[in-house]
Amino acid sequence: MVMDPIESIKIAKDSSFAMLLAAQRRGWRLLYLTLDDLSLHGPRAWGRMRELRVRDDPVDWYCFLGEEERPLDELDLILMRKDPPVDTEFLYATHILDRARFSPSGPGALVVNAPQALRDANEKLVALEFPDCCPPSRVTRSQAELRAFLAEQGDLILKPLGGMGGHSIFRVRPGDPNLGVILETLTANGSRYCLAQRFIPEIAAGDKRILMIHGEPVPYALARIPQAGETRGNLAAGGRGEGRPLSTRDHEIAARVGPELRRRGIWFAGLDVIGDYLTEINVTSPTCIRELDAQFGLDIAGDLLDRLAANLNEPQLSRRLSPLPS
Repeated sequence: MVMDPIESIKIAKDSSFAMLLAAQRRGWRLLYLTLDDLSLHGPRAWGRMRELRVRDDPVDWYCFLGEEERPLDELDLILMRKDPPVDTEFLYATHILDRARFSPSGPGALVVNAPQALRDANEKLVALEFPDCCPPSRVTRSQAELRAFLAEQGDLILKPLGGMGGHSIFRVRPGDPNLGVILETLTANGSRYCLAQRFIPEIAAGDKRILMIHGEPVPYALARIPQAGETRGNLAAGGRGEGRPLSTRDHEIAARVGPELRRRGIWFAGLDVIGDYLTEINVTSPTCIRELDAQFGLDIAGDLLDRLAANLNEPQLSRRLSPLPS
């Protein structure tokens, strides 16, 4: 797994950690990398890997058993779980991981999600490919265009294209005395794109995260309900998570988006749905596994890994199931 530093995660809500626990329960060998550990030796992708053991203990949740450096194409499965921002270093890492998919003798590792999909599917923009599912939206650098869109819609959410966790999200209405500085900040004085979407009042009932495994939805969503006086439901912004069965509209949106996720090689994604509208498709490091598992007795990470294992060919399968050292 390629991820952020494991010493800094919060295991109670970390989906990458849920995947590590599920893999370990299956007897898989765990190897841990950060972006610092990836390299190219000529055309071949290599990694400095630390063998990892994990435990569901908030005080002592991991230990390293050893370290090795080897070609990434010798691995069976690589989970790319680095959090945004999707900056140039993130993009360079996806190019290295692309090389891991091929070995000198044939197929290499299965990389999830597909590196090209991580480059192409901006989490704010890719949702706009499904206009029948989305609220009225505008992406622009132009402050004048944003002002005109606000006058047309009457109530907007503005957000940067590269943010996560609710950072730098603003709700604006006509006459807002801070509108000018908000537009200047989000567009960096007209030099950076931002997304504007019509405000959806149903945010009061929660911003639902629907997890998708190979294009199929988990049957429950986590509704992230804003604190009093807030318009952001993100858990990182203080929202409260409440599990709910998927609605008919949730299933319609998942059915609309699922085939495209499969086509792009996006094995695990998180759809953000407010009311009847799709607002984002999260593909880099979607979360909410642990909360849904705890509320409904699920094993979402295990279901994902079982689907991935079934996709591996027989030589990879024999390596994947090699036992952990005693």
